[in-house]
Amino acid sequence: MRIRAERDDLADDLSRAARAVGTRSPQQILQGLLCEVRGNRLEVTGTDGEVTIRTMLDVEVIDSGKTVVPAKLAAEAVRKLPAGAVTMAASDGEVEITGNGPRFRLREFVVGDFPDIADTIETPIVEIDGEKFVAALGQVGVAASADDARPTLTGVLFENGEEGLRLVATDSYRLALRELPGVAAGADALVPYRALREVGRAIGDAKLGVQLDSREAAFSSERGRMTARVIEATFPNYRQLLPDSYPNRLTIAKSMLLDAVGRAALVAEDHIPVRLSLHEGGVELSVTRQEVGEETEHIEAEYEGEDMTIAFNTRYLTDGVSAVGGDEVILETIDPLKPGMLSGGGDGFQYLLMPVRL
Repeated sequence: MRIRAERDDLADDLSRAARAVGTRSPQQILQGLLCEVRGNRLEVTGTDGEVTIRTMLDVEVIDSGKTVVPAKLAAEAVRKLPAGAVTMAASDGEVEITGNGPRFRLREFVVGDFPDIADTIETPIVEIDGEKFVAALGQVGVAASADDARPTLTGVLFENGEEGLRLVATDSYRLALRELPGVAAGADALVPYRALREVGRAIGDAKLGVQLDSREAAFSSERGRMTARVIEATFPNYRQLLPDSYPNRLTIAKSMLLDAVGRAALVAEDHIPVRLSLHEGGVELSVTRQEVGEETEHIEAEYEGEDMTIAFNTRYLTDGVSAVGGDEVILETIDPLKPGMLSGGGDGFQYLLMPVRL
């Protein structure tokens, strides 16, 4: 195999596929990228066995063929070459990468050892707005758990309904939900968020294709394709946590609330909550840490309901407020012991947050 391409284009192609590569994999072949010429296009595939990313790039083909190169090293080697055309050639167990002077010679992995990755999803491809979809994934993803000991909570639920697609994630302390009206994504599925957060980075584009079945989820665009093995588990019954209505409602400027919680976080630690005293005319935020001190401030806002004080984990509250679209945040509550609901922006996003008992 021997191809020529612009440095920045090739580096980007390799780097995006390398996002699926597990650097600590016990199988050395899974630390490599399969580079294969098809027609006048270079296809680059990276995988960790569960998540696979394939990127495509139009190149000048000198000799067809395929090779497997060390993922991170090859991507960085191309990136550090001088600007201009770069040549990548594989022969006799070596991959030579050259461009305007410098030359890298990297050891080639055994091509036959690379896993055979076939597209097995037969459900129709559903086209969606890529920008809105990636933004929605980011909103709900803040509530996905990073604890692999509880795999069910590390995923995002894709739930199809009459009005469209609903994305849901929870780590048992907070729950994020986003509606995507008019979108039907085939089968319901629980997709690992660690894979979903790569959609925008690896293959994000104006238009995305989505396919879901009982075993895999696939996302594709003109920039490439990503597949991920779904989590075979039953997602918690989150609907029972969503009340029909809330008697108390605070409407506040998003930027002001974020700034205030950020100041409170200087005093607090993860286990020290910020208190929100809700009353007519606004909210008073306060946090006290015995060995450090305290911080208190009042923010003018619209409030309807009974006076009450409710406390939240500062990081979880910041995550939720940051994820709300628009310039205003709505906080709805029932009482200090029941979860509060953050929303705003009219984009179908909701963030349910468990309070901290005072």
